Amino acid sequence: MNRAPGWAAHLPAGVHPGGLDLAAGGTLPAVWSHRWAVVSGSAPLAPTLFDAVVERSGQRVLKRYGPGPSSQGLARRRWPSGLGGNGATHVRPSGYGRCMRAAYKCRVYPDFRQAAMLRRTFGCVRVVWNRTLAARRARYATERKGTTYRETDAALTTWKRTEELAFLGEVSSVPLQQALRHQHKAFAAFFAGRARFPRFKSRHGRQSAHYTRSAFRIRDGELWLAKTTGPLRVVWSWPDIDLAGLQPTMVIVSREPDGRWFVTFAADQPDPAPLPSTGRAVGVDLGLTDFAVLSIGETIAHPRHMDRHERRLKHYQRMLARKQHGSANRRKARRKVARQHARVRDARRDFLHKTSTRLVRDFDVIAVEDLNIAGMVRNGGSRKRGLNRSIAQTGWAELRAQLAYKADQAGRRLLVVDRWYPSSKTCSACGHLLATLSLGTRAWVCSACGAQHDRDLNAAKNILAAGLAAAARSDPGGEACGDGVRRQGSSLPQSSLKQEPLVARPGVPVLWGRADVNVSNPYQG
Repeated sequence: MNRAPGWAAHLPAGVHPGGLDLAAGGTLPAVWSHRWAVVSGSAPLAPTLFDAVVERSGQRVLKRYGPGPSSQGLARRRWPSGLGGNGATHVRPSGYGRCMRAAYKCRVYPDFRQAAMLRRTFGCVRVVWNRTLAARRARYATERKGTTYRETDAALTTWKRTEELAFLGEVSSVPLQQALRHQHKAFAAFFAGRARFPRFKSRHGRQSAHYTRSAFRIRDGELWLAKTTGPLRVVWSWPDIDLAGLQPTMVIVSREPDGRWFVTFAADQPDPAPLPSTGRAVGVDLGLTDFAVLSIGETIAHPRHMDRHERRLKHYQRMLARKQHGSANRRKARRKVARQHARVRDARRDFLHKTSTRLVRDFDVIAVEDLNIAGMVRNGGSRKRGLNRSIAQTGWAELRAQLAYKADQAGRRLLVVDRWYPSSKTCSACGHLLATLSLGTRAWVCSACGAQHDRDLNAAKNILAAGLAAAARSDPGGEACGDGVRRQGSSLPQSSLKQEPLVARPGVPVLWGRADVNVSNPYQG
């Protein structure tokens, strides 16, 4: 059993590892006590980090002992060199000082033997996943019973003892156990309604293997995996971070369909400091003609990554269709198609990261619209196949996800306006609401105040106004929606027009009579 490190002997009198203050006879709060187990009231199971309750000047505070951060995090940290000082640390439960799970993904170049072992590991992971999934489905179909993780673990041990599956013992057991854990979590997410039913793994898709701390080590900046003869050649892309001192909790080795190898280091890192305030807010209206239009009048052009690579991709796909199934030439053609898709995917991801980072860096408050992207693609039908493909390839959902976590890390606020808010049909100057506005109308003149509006710029201004108005009514730090209207039960979605009194206020839509509506394009004679 791992005991406390050597410097634990230098703890102040009355303080024991594991969070016990024997002098005061107390323990850690519940949020901390479950983190570190205690053996006989003295030695913790965690060998590198623990916390203790220290009494200073009649006040009991939480003190950090150890060389690294925990998943809860403190506002300030004290390391072994600071033992005996007078700066005891208090818990800071939220905000700056928290710890996050960070992932560092970089290229890796295994040699011939390492690649062969990793491919064998991928195959074993795939076998364990597919056999376990098939057994779960068969048992439920015949007995109407579920399968627990303990039962799958026992089945894996039995498989290794059979002659048919004895090759499972030739690879590290950790990725196989992780495959069982991931499938157990996948079923839990399915029954909770957060994901779809787990599917079988294919050898033609992305392959991966997860290694926990017991199956890898980092020595002198080199990565060693279990059952390998030498270190993997990793291309580290962060010069300001030392790989030897990263202390990752998990390493994920993956191989893309285009043949590239990657390794991902998952580690607990403290949150970065909040960015300085800019005092600026912006509304973002996403589109297809332009990727985004900001309420400040700036337009972000659409990169159209797929259009630039579509000709070559079609050529490679025609070559793939002519190859014989199971041949080596078909594998080569499949790799070319996958590589072309990867180029489009990498270019799109790079563009989205640059766009989201710039928005978070330049604005304190960012308001976006809650678009139902899946519904937009599904409701288009075959008559709008080109429109559906353009929506699916744009990456609106990925931009929303990136803005969410980057704004949280930088101390910014992301406001999400309800999808039923009529941002395009509402005059941002007086609040006049048009009865109808076709998609082909890109500019219009308000019949109430005479203001001329660009469709997308006007929508961006309304999104910002609606987000700020809802944020003022909601709890601080909560996710705002445009008018609080959400679909419930079998009721049809209704706009805020039918839910709120028709009071004319700046930024609030008010429906005027149809005779007063005057839609025109000022850019046409």
